[in-house]
Amino acid sequence: MSRTQKVRCHVRATRGAARRGGEFPEHPGPPPSGFTLLPWLLLGLGAFSNLFQDRTPNPWIGALGLLTFNSLYIYVAFRAFRRETREARSTRVALALLAAVTCGLAAGYGGTWLLFFPLLGLATGAALRLSHLRLAGTAVAVLAGAVSCFHDGWGGLDTAYATWISTMVTAAIMRLSEAVRELRAAREELARRAVEKERLRFSRDLHDLLGHTMSVIVVKSEAARRLAARDLDAALDQITDIESVGRQALTEIREAVTGYRQGSLDTELDRAHSALTAAGIKLAVTRSGPPLGPQTEALLGWVVREAVTNVVRHSAAQQCGITLSGGAERVRLSVVDDGVGAVADGRAERAANGADGGLGGSGARVGTGLTGLTERLAAAGGSLAAGPRARGGFAVSAELPLDVGATDANSAVAERA
Repeated sequence: MSRTQKVRCHVRATRGAARRGGEFPEHPGPPPSGFTLLPWLLLGLGAFSNLFQDRTPNPWIGALGLLTFNSLYIYVAFRAFRRETREARSTRVALALLAAVTCGLAAGYGGTWLLFFPLLGLATGAALRLSHLRLAGTAVAVLAGAVSCFHDGWGGLDTAYATWISTMVTAAIMRLSEAVRELRAAREELARRAVEKERLRFSRDLHDLLGHTMSVIVVKSEAARRLAARDLDAALDQITDIESVGRQALTEIREAVTGYRQGSLDTELDRAHSALTAAGIKLAVTRSGPPLGPQTEALLGWVVREAVTNVVRHSAAQQCGITLSGGAERVRLSVVDDGVGAVADGRAERAANGADGGLGGSGARVGTGLTGLTERLAAAGGSLAAGPRARGGFAVSAELPLDVGATDANSAVAERA
């Protein structure tokens, strides 16, 4: 296989994978148009031949009628493929004129001119679809039968049957084609939204993972640098912690990529203690209430991670308190520090303005960290609030159902009921 062929195969494989992932929609082909109905005009070749062979009395009237019929048929056919034009009054008037011309030509000449009735049925089915189709199709078929029986006796019932069939089958096929295209468009939209949802999930996870991990590594690196001159063993302990944090971050990033990452509140509390201690901030943790569901713990773990990251980065605090209290149905988590908050310190001000995913206070512009957490909790039936405290410092509080998974299941059962 040549290099060019290999490149083409690779491009095709890549496009196929992207299409299956929702990146590229399947090409549905050109939408149907009036051109698909034009070949049926060949049914009128018999009448056209009679005109040229001088077998039709008053040929100029016949030619004018044939031209009028073809013009009206083409007009209706091309307007039948868009709902706005299909339901317009001008289309309905053109269809009525087409019926009148068909009756006049068929009644006046008979023979091959009767084949214009199935064409009339085809135009009727295309233009009306489901709107008054049964009544209109029956009326056209009865009209075709009456005129055909006048010329051909009971044999004219064949023309009536052909007219009725052409009306109903055309309407059914065109409605089915329209439904298929709508379903295909809906499938492509669902695929596109699934891709957007996965991108949003990954961006949130990546932000929350790297923001916290990099902050811990920076803080511990600074601590190791300070300790290296006077306490080498303590500095090595900090370096060991940095290695552990880095390895854990690699594992979490792999889990985030595959979509299987599930946070743990206890793990995040341990990491918070390590990060805050390295930054010289005293941590106090208070827990009370019943056990939490796994999804609730995971979400609260994200809150602890983001809040502690911002305490380390922006607060210049001396103390930080994490309080977890649960009731019969809901649980509340708050992270409070005694730092400069979002007003006095420049770093905290940048946090309020959204830099580095900071948490903005009242009237402050929120960063990506707070935005992502708010969306996570809102999707689970919870809420998040953050802002400077009146007595100084900064507070982040989150509220969630005691068991998010059970709440979602109960809601689904209620909706089905």
